[in-house]
Amino acid sequence: MSAVSDRPTMNSGADSLPGFLVPGEHVDARHPEVVAFAKAHTRGVGDEREAAVRLYYAVRDGIRYDAYLAGSSPEALRASEVLRAGRGWCVSKAVLLAACCRAVGIGARVGFADVRNHLSTARMREFMGTDVFYYHGYAQLRIESRWVKATPAFNIELCEKMGLLPLEFDGQNDSLYHPFDREGRQHMEYIRDHGVFDAVPIEAMVATWRRHYPQAGPDRDLAQAAAADATDFESEVDAEFGEK
Repeated sequence: MSAVSDRPTMNSGADSLPGFLVPGEHVDARHPEVVAFAKAHTRGVGDEREAAVRLYYAVRDGIRYDAYLAGSSPEALRASEVLRAGRGWCVSKAVLLAACCRAVGIGARVGFADVRNHLSTARMREFMGTDVFYYHGYAQLRIESRWVKATPAFNIELCEKMGLLPLEFDGQNDSLYHPFDREGRQHMEYIRDHGVFDAVPIEAMVATWRRHYPQAGPDRDLAQAAAADATDFESEVDAEFGEK
């Protein structure tokens, strides 16, 4: 097994490293808070698979999922900002996981796909004008010389409230949305894959959102629309689903 570095890989000559290991504008793996978070959750770990698994659960459950942060400003998508906020959506949580992995020497990219979410809240569907989430985000991690997909989006409490099957991760198999929930209702459907990237393709994402989401016109993005809507996603889930 490959040993986990006890210091950020970026300190050892970033110019000579592949893109999936170096820090970026959003995957800011060199940021002190990201480094501290990554090291705190991998302390004492001897191999990169266990380190990746620990980081996955730290991001999945330590950062609350908030659907109304979709389309946030480029600054808010930075891993360090997501960590400070303590909440994020699928893209920002995937960015944070990728940054944490790079901080301890594990290769990481961000991947994107369009998914049809059959079990979002009624208000969320009304807000979006569709049940398709364009440019849903996940992380792709290089563990023991293999690329594995990891989706740290929904925290465990959200899954319990909505009756969803939580996404588990073992560092060896892809962790992708379940097609059905605990009761057999249709949940997530992957309809298009956009591939994986070393950096967040922010321009393509914003252009796609403005084309498909009616509330995000040419002069404002989804973050502005969500702020105007002023909806608390967790409270919304509590009201619609209650405790499962």
